[in-house]
Amino acid sequence: MSKHFAMPRRGIVAVRADATGDIKATITDLNKAFEEFKATMAEKDKELAQKFDDVVTTEKLDRVNSSVSDLQKLVDDTNAKIAAISVGAGSEREIKDPEYSEAFRAHFRKGSVNAALEKGTDPEGGYLAPVEWDRTITDALIEVSPMRQIASVQTISTAGFKKVYNLRGTASGWVGETAARTETNTPTFGSQDFIPGEIYANPAATQQMLDDAQINLEQWLAGEVETEFSYQEGLATISGDGTNKPAGFLTFATGGANAATNPLGSIEVLTSAVAGGGLDSDELIDLIYMLPSAFTQNARWVMNRSVQGEVRKLKDGDGNYLWQPSYQAGQPAMVAGYPVTEMPGMPDIALSSMPIAFGDFRRGYLIVDRTGVRVLRDPYTNKPYVHFYVTKRVGGGVQNPETIKILQMAAA
Repeated sequence: MSKHFAMPRRGIVAVRADATGDIKATITDLNKAFEEFKATMAEKDKELAQKFDDVVTTEKLDRVNSSVSDLQKLVDDTNAKIAAISVGAGSEREIKDPEYSEAFRAHFRKGSVNAALEKGTDPEGGYLAPVEWDRTITDALIEVSPMRQIASVQTISTAGFKKVYNLRGTASGWVGETAARTETNTPTFGSQDFIPGEIYANPAATQQMLDDAQINLEQWLAGEVETEFSYQEGLATISGDGTNKPAGFLTFATGGANAATNPLGSIEVLTSAVAGGGLDSDELIDLIYMLPSAFTQNARWVMNRSVQGEVRKLKDGDGNYLWQPSYQAGQPAMVAGYPVTEMPGMPDIALSSMPIAFGDFRRGYLIVDRTGVRVLRDPYTNKPYVHFYVTKRVGGGVQNPETIKILQMAAA
């Protein structure tokens, strides 16, 4: 197989695998596995209470815990596919310019577009993708990028986007019936710029492959592009520095690189008091109560797979597990009554790391999409391969730091 078609082995890309099988059966298996996990955890608790640590029980616990993670991930992926389908349901897609779309496909195969139908500005082949292509790529990103599932997305047609903030400041005072009314303070405003960076992919295929009428070029290109775009975008929206890419929400935490960027301030951080970088159930509850009640209705947890595996072991004061599996299709795993979004790009548990975030990300984080996907056909650089240089401009940042809270591990 050509190196151009080797599948990347990176975490976020695993979402692309089809969730086969009956979802109800998968949920049943998930809950059975969780019951086995709880039973094994009870064995381990008894051993630790007796100051005895059986490696066999530990290995079994790790194995069962991993199985629960796998099954929950399968349910989450299926839920994401259901959500993606529902987004596009209710109306058939209408190709607004069928003649140009057909000419665009011909451009992919042969590199020629009728001059009368040319809509791009680059004489060497940089044509603006037709509407139907744009939708194909965007739909794929909704499915494979966890942040796009939970954040707000703003499409723009200019070079940037500016958000205005009301910083309040209006003053008032009590007065008598005939007392003078002096001028009071007036509200002030702040602003934040969201400047898109450019994200790209450069897949390739042989001319013979493109000539094959059985090849679905739209599906092939969307698959190639979604892999690289979702991987890069997913990492950037978590920890990107904002230079030619989105500014990740972790960088808006108190003390972070973008802590002073938003006029409303930085994201509040709860530093764990547990020595050695462990998790404490009380601190997760504290994180919930740090969030203003106005934002708790749509709040959720964000963490990676390994951290979720550690959270799964935590219990509340009554001995109940904080983590609970999905019980029906469309329902995610829950921690302390709030849904969990598994995000592979989140940090692992380590000294000073920020492995867990909690809040309303729809209100808290904004992804900015510059309208249009551009494709440059290059049949010359790497003959006999034809490269398709695909670019899309994406930006992002925290639009309201009050809606997100972060748990940071102790430094030592």
